[in-house]
Amino acid sequence: MSWELKAADLPDLARGATLLGTGGGGDPHIGRLLVEHVLGDGSITILDPDELPDDLFVIPTAQMGAPTVMVEKIPAGTEPLLSLRILEEHLGRKAEATMPIECGGINSMIPLIIAAQTGLPVVDADGMGRAFPELSMETFAVYGINGSPLALAGERGERVIIDTGGDNRQMESLARAVTIRLGGVGHIAEYAMTGADVRRVSVPRTISMALQLGRAIREAREQHRSPFEAIARVLETTLYTNLRELFVGKVTDVERRTTEGFAKGRAVITPPEGAHDGEFTIDFQNENLVAKSNGDLAAIVPDLICIVDFETAEPITTEGLRYGQRVRVLGISTPEMMRTPEALETFGPVAFGLDDSFVPIEQLRPEPSW
Repeated sequence: MSWELKAADLPDLARGATLLGTGGGGDPHIGRLLVEHVLGDGSITILDPDELPDDLFVIPTAQMGAPTVMVEKIPAGTEPLLSLRILEEHLGRKAEATMPIECGGINSMIPLIIAAQTGLPVVDADGMGRAFPELSMETFAVYGINGSPLALAGERGERVIIDTGGDNRQMESLARAVTIRLGGVGHIAEYAMTGADVRRVSVPRTISMALQLGRAIREAREQHRSPFEAIARVLETTLYTNLRELFVGKVTDVERRTTEGFAKGRAVITPPEGAHDGEFTIDFQNENLVAKSNGDLAAIVPDLICIVDFETAEPITTEGLRYGQRVRVLGISTPEMMRTPEALETFGPVAFGLDDSFVPIEQLRPEPSW
């Protein structure tokens, strides 16, 4: 059923989107402030994907770039709508709805900015079911939708159209190069499709899930209950059934660099004094990709690896990691449509050049943690 999103919902949505961003996707709190600024006392219509007319014309919108850059290079707020208008003009057709390309991080908010500015509805679905660093890493692409033509807008009104036909990786490469020249951040409209396409190729109801997760964490803290048990209860009702605690400890080292338009690095987490769990490492490229305990695989992309505060379960992004933070590392299983051979080729370990093969989180850690 379709529903109305209000400004009061945005803090919970941002919190849940940060969790689903698996460390990346950009800071949704910046996006939340931009949405609040244009939304005021209004509301945004969120469309259930099962209720979309087959011929509804949907244009997903997003921000791309390195999360570390986004912390300092705040968007002007005009770029998302400009990218949509550029693509509409190029295609000769107006969008009847927009939607996220990913449900994690700031890209949970970019379509909402456009909706607040135009009155367009937003589809409750996305093409990643989490956050990934590259535009080609979409369920949209896996199941037959081309990202091109892509429209890209800069903060000074720059306008770019990229059309690589069915080559989504080349589209990503060219868009990344333009984004780097724009200072590391750009805003895009891409993967135009129909309502029938949305139902076939997207991960459904991920905006709702992010909102439920963020609200459950907040309410559990307010009521002095375990926020981790609250997360587990929410996930049981979604396509993301399995939650596992992978490690508990203190961040003792963070290597982080911005290169090739991405934030890449490694975090090292060590157990509390007196514990003997050894060293836990997480490698990331914008998002957390692979977690290992003493060199043994603990979780791997596309399953979610989430670093959260030890007590509050507040999610921590890769750019927010700091020495001395006491954290829990959570693993969350992805939907089955993100684990097919075609999906793993697009955004599984091989797509990132990782040496390890994909093993589902529930096989690596058979016993539920909560």
